[in-house]
Amino acid sequence: MSNMDFNQARFNMVEQQVRPWDVLDPRVLNVIGNIPREQFVPEVSKKLAYADVRIPIGQYGGRTSHMLNPVIEGRMLQSLAIGEDDTILQIGTGTGYITACLATLGRHVDSVDINPEMTAMAEKNLARFEITNVNLSTGDGSRKWEQKRYYDCIAIMGSFPKVPEFYKKSLKEDGGRMFVVVGEAPVMKALLVTRIGKNEWTLDEIFETCIEPLINAEKPAEFEF
Repeated sequence: MSNMDFNQARFNMVEQQVRPWDVLDPRVLNVIGNIPREQFVPEVSKKLAYADVRIPIGQYGGRTSHMLNPVIEGRMLQSLAIGEDDTILQIGTGTGYITACLATLGRHVDSVDINPEMTAMAEKNLARFEITNVNLSTGDGSRKWEQKRYYDCIAIMGSFPKVPEFYKKSLKEDGGRMFVVVGEAPVMKALLVTRIGKNEWTLDEIFETCIEPLINAEKPAEFEF
């Protein structure tokens, strides 16, 4: 596909997939409409960059990781309502596509992935677009990730059996937001968790879906220490 074809495919994705799924925030549509998703997709799957499918991006620990469908990515970005001064934590960097979206919408992104190959790929992809307000790490974010004390927004790219307590407590007390998918296949719920006080959160169900569990998050921790 030529660049022109990719540009058309991106436009079609926004107009025919993302917008009809109630993603109407102009900043989010602008970011999705301008960041070339095909540049973040493995070479063999470039033609699928704008299809409503999950694209395989790498293997780790006997598991294949996938990019989320564009519609889920769009709803996630919209639900987080990212402000220009927001500091964001992303659990599951993948190829860096959503990292790039988050970094364009907010002030700074800390992103972690368990697979060192993904971290390296994301680093290369983000450098190509001169996106520098990102700190990438390799590590296991399935239990907790202590990089900063609090975040305005947390985006979790794989599912958990239930809302992870540690990340709830990593949200800023005056309105920090977290997008997380919880439950077990075949039906999971995408939630927006908002912290409204020291020990108070609201949970809003955004939509039903089914995505892969975050590696090592398949089973709830037996004990919380």
